[in-house]
Amino acid sequence: MSVRVESAMGPYDVHIERGALARLPELAGDALRVAIIHPEPLVGLAEQVGDKLDAQVTMIAVPDAEAAKTADVLTRCWDALAGAGFTRSDMVIGIGGGTATDLAGFVAASWLRGVRYVSIPTSVLAMVDAAVGGKTGINLSAGKNLVGAFYEPAGVICDLALLDTLPERDVRAGLAEVIKCGFIADTRILDLAREDLADAADHTSARFAELVTRAVQVKATVVAADFRESTSKGANVGREALNYGHTLGHAIEAHAGYTWRHGDAIAVGMAWCSRVSRLVLGLDHETVALHDDLLGGLGLPLRYDQSAWPELRRLMSLDKKARGNLLRIVGITEFGKPVIIDGPDEAALEAAYRELS
Repeated sequence: MSVRVESAMGPYDVHIERGALARLPELAGDALRVAIIHPEPLVGLAEQVGDKLDAQVTMIAVPDAEAAKTADVLTRCWDALAGAGFTRSDMVIGIGGGTATDLAGFVAASWLRGVRYVSIPTSVLAMVDAAVGGKTGINLSAGKNLVGAFYEPAGVICDLALLDTLPERDVRAGLAEVIKCGFIADTRILDLAREDLADAADHTSARFAELVTRAVQVKATVVAADFRESTSKGANVGREALNYGHTLGHAIEAHAGYTWRHGDAIAVGMAWCSRVSRLVLGLDHETVALHDDLLGGLGLPLRYDQSAWPELRRLMSLDKKARGNLLRIVGITEFGKPVIIDGPDEAALEAAYRELS
């Protein structure tokens, strides 16, 4: 299965199937030098990928998880490219979860103002979120993804066989982003999940493959219409719709020192956003309850430290979606109807958070 992404930088395909790695030589083309950026634990997979290429391969191992997305690691990657003599006709491959592909994409975007890039995500989260859409970047101590660039890959390889060794907890955490796509756009995702949650979480099932493909299609459609996340206003929501649950989710990640899985934090963020949507937009109670049923049924958390609200609220003000001193969050009025809430009532924000207890 493949999903075509029609982006501002040109179209590319996301290949979603077991054995999709066989497509890599085609995507590499005639690059003479290829840098493979990968987390340290995936050195074996990186070597297997390198063996498929007819090029001079430079392996760049980076720390696992969010520790990879720092200015120091970014500089080290640049130095490795310089040492290997990389030119604009060469290529970067990013292998790993969302943090590794975010970093690798930014390396490709910034080296010589842009070289070809291929993403090989190895987690559910990366397949349906980080590897598609062109957002690349690193974190700062002040917040997540504050430095980066919009830069699309030449192609994305989602080889479902790479999930065979992924812990079940990480598979389920990645499904939070899939469920998000159901609430903001494709309600068939919600139907598929609630019909059989266990089958939905089985990465070898046909249901799982369809869920991933549908989530990628949602992101591809949204990105094609609003590549630089600049068109949203009120009920006319562009790419910012993909941030449903992320304003609080990112704050939780920062507050927890990035020890929480992204999907876990976003699950809490969506549970909170559904309640803000009920208080501010009149979302019905049944839809709020469905958030809890689906996310909780997948074993995802629905609450965070109640005493942390003041600090979480401060961190939300640093969110990329804020405009000046105005907080912007994504809510929904019903299934598939996202809305931008500009400057939401502070009492409603806190009341929604207290409800999570």
